Amino acid sequence: MAAPTQSARPLASNEAFQKVAGDRRNEVALGADEKRLRGVFVTDAANDGTAAGFDLELIRAVRAAVTVPVIASGGAGTLAHFAPAVDAGADAVLAASVFHFGTLRIGQVKNALRGAGHPVRLRTATGRSGT
Repeated sequence: MAAPTQSARPLASNEAFQKVAGDRRNEVALGADEKRLRGVFVTDAANDGTAAGFDLELIRAVRAAVTVPVIASGGAGTLAHFAPAVDAGADAVLAASVFHFGTLRIGQVKNALRGAGHPVRLRTATGRSGT
């Protein structure tokens, strides 16, 4: 496992997690492999809902620190925001506002990711296209 990042921001942070882990939150997040976690959900709460793009620096730092899948969330606003998050090391990307408010459709995002050379599942397990 890679050494913890020297970033001033913690790798893992939210109010509930902070209460449990306190100042050890980076150590706990970086212990994901030993804890047999199935993945790490990465979001910069300050960036969530801004539509300014994913926190690529944070995604890179977490990707360098863990071997489990990394799910990036928070900040997606355009189709152009998704591929860089995957390029930064996210195994999956998550968005909500762009879909809730009709800015984007799921099929558009999948097609943009596929066009950028990233593998996507165009059909769901139930056979729906997700568009």
